[in-house]
Amino acid sequence: MSQHRHKVRVKRVDECATLDDLLRNCFPAFGGAFLRRVYTILDRAIGMGCPLTLAISGPVTVSGQHHAWLIPLLETGWVAYLSTTDAVCYHDGHRSLDEHGGEPIHEVPIFGDDAALRDEKTIRVTDMAFDEDVLFDQDRFLTAMLRLPEFQRKMTGTELRYRLGAFYAEQERRNGARPGLLATCTRMALPIFVGAPADGSVFLNSMKLWAMRESGLLPAYGFEIDLHAEVFEACAYHRWGLFDNPVHALGTLILGGGVPKNYNLQPEPALGQILGLPDVRGYEFDVQIVTAPVTDGSLSSCPPAEAVTWGKVDKDTYLQSTESLSCDYSIVMPLVVKALLDNRARYERLAKELSAEELAKRHPEAAGYLRPIHGYRLYEHREALTGKLREAVAGNAEWLRQSMAYPLAKG
Repeated sequence: MSQHRHKVRVKRVDECATLDDLLRNCFPAFGGAFLRRVYTILDRAIGMGCPLTLAISGPVTVSGQHHAWLIPLLETGWVAYLSTTDAVCYHDGHRSLDEHGGEPIHEVPIFGDDAALRDEKTIRVTDMAFDEDVLFDQDRFLTAMLRLPEFQRKMTGTELRYRLGAFYAEQERRNGARPGLLATCTRMALPIFVGAPADGSVFLNSMKLWAMRESGLLPAYGFEIDLHAEVFEACAYHRWGLFDNPVHALGTLILGGGVPKNYNLQPEPALGQILGLPDVRGYEFDVQIVTAPVTDGSLSSCPPAEAVTWGKVDKDTYLQSTESLSCDYSIVMPLVVKALLDNRARYERLAKELSAEELAKRHPEAAGYLRPIHGYRLYEHREALTGKLREAVAGNAEWLRQSMAYPLAKG
């Protein structure tokens, strides 16, 4: 028994030269130990070259967190796709608007006078705020975009956000604003999924145009989101990670709960349980940082072990490769991302000093860290990957036909 005990050994913080050293050796217990495990699991997943999916909820673009650490993380090429909220996509455009000078967001007290802010026509999101006119200008921008001929058809939400990112990028260039989240994802051909597209103002502006058409105020409006094709696309990417990518495994990083979390987890049951395809596995790595208490019974709070029972997380690896940290991710993600980026920079320096053979021998994890920074560009391959999945579905015809029969009760 004693030989399996992990001794508690720590370093003084003033003995640590890097964030990696600090996170590994100065967080021995309690919440700090959870953070250490989150970091070391991500380090392992990245080091083995495992594609990551990212789920993020909360006002990450309003608060500027996308500029601080999210975009730097995406630009490593480690992330295959992400799921988020319609609101994140909507607010991502504020800094690109002609009328607001690149930075319309300012700080306000969390527990200030909200009635006074309302009188000032100031909108508050926790401790971030902006003028109400920003919303109206953003709505006008979206309305003008959605009326363009290229949007007058049915398309997946991933295509909508890819095209929206291109329009944001042009606005940002014209107004000297830093590239935002959607512009970055469009440049990297990184698919963005939104599981609840109707729960946000990008779709609300589409609803306005639909209502104008229905009321006789517009002669035509043809935009529509194809939810079936979008979910199928997510499944195709999961299948790619398990069967086509050389690593044959996927990891997921979940920041906050809600619909974005579930969307990242649902491809496995969709492929295995619903479509009946064989040999489908869940995530090999599952790291989440959420604030919901596990006892509230919500999907936001459920740990990776609960996802194992659904098949969403691999049952053979979860004890070594999953962790759930109860924390506000805005507190820890700048540190975690900085540590991971510092690791990458260290391997880049070593790659210049050592031969490829010597680097692989001393640091096999360097190959995973030094993946091409252009990323997987899955959006550019979506037709081929969804085609492969359609072929797999067609080959499972007998099982699927049997799955449709049930003796329904009749009134």
